[in-house]
Amino acid sequence: MADATRDRIKVHARALGYIYNRRAASLRTSRSGIVGVVVHDIMNPFFAEILRSIESELDRSRQTFILSNHYDQLEKQRTFIDTLLQLGADGVIMSPAIGTPREDIEMAEINGLPAVLIARSVEGAEVPVFRGDDAYGVGLATNHLISLGHTRIAMIGGTDQTSTGRDRYRGYVAAMEKAGLEVRSDWRIPGPRTKQAGFEVTGQFLALKDKPTAAVCWNDLVAIGLMNGIARAGMVPGVDISVTGYDDLEEAAIAMPALTTVWNGQREVGKRAARALLDRINGASAGVTPDLIRPELHVRQSTGKPLS
Repeated sequence: MADATRDRIKVHARALGYIYNRRAASLRTSRSGIVGVVVHDIMNPFFAEILRSIESELDRSRQTFILSNHYDQLEKQRTFIDTLLQLGADGVIMSPAIGTPREDIEMAEINGLPAVLIARSVEGAEVPVFRGDDAYGVGLATNHLISLGHTRIAMIGGTDQTSTGRDRYRGYVAAMEKAGLEVRSDWRIPGPRTKQAGFEVTGQFLALKDKPTAAVCWNDLVAIGLMNGIARAGMVPGVDISVTGYDDLEEAAIAMPALTTVWNGQREVGKRAARALLDRINGASAGVTPDLIRPELHVRQSTGKPLS
């Protein structure tokens, strides 16, 4: 049907008050036209950028997506997956909650709900995974600080409970050890993932023994919060203490000072994940080896040579 004809039909349908009966159509096609997307927290701009790419790709195939935040609550994620199964959804894109067992993903797959993972992986789950190469990316940030002359570098944020947290810390440790620098357990402050948390941990960071001259932060939000805390303490981030972020959010370039950070390919993650899920829905096979986006370091004003 020509596009002009389709548009005229849609205009008349709206005028008549016609509503497409998705349930009736699904009986004929065995498709609902619905895809589920579940992430940790949509308030995090990192996920917002991924979701924008997912939506753009799904729109091309006239798929509608239903969004849920699990806030790392496993039962909330399970309830959402159950709802998708009850609705006869065509598939799900997940940034899995902390503690997600592979059996949960296998259950969805067995019941006809193909899954694709983003940002995090689940050990043993044989489904496509799309995320940045976190170990390599944090290594870029750490090596940048080392190249400036920093030898006392802390890492702030993240958790070993996720693949992302483990990989980012591994990248930090590998860079420090390769440079022959000491990796001290007290220079790692796990936990913070938000701007507020980065701000609140500033006192603990500034009180560290043998004061670090730089901090590798879990993400841009933590880094910006930390820089605000450093400024509140009367010091100048980027001069007195160097700070790096991760993700290269839009806010990073306009922060004060502009944040040195690592681009993590979130838009590419969303696009590839959506395409992979659509392929699976259409019966194509998909690889289960994680598709790792190669991060890039973007140097700005929040890093400089150490003063001491």
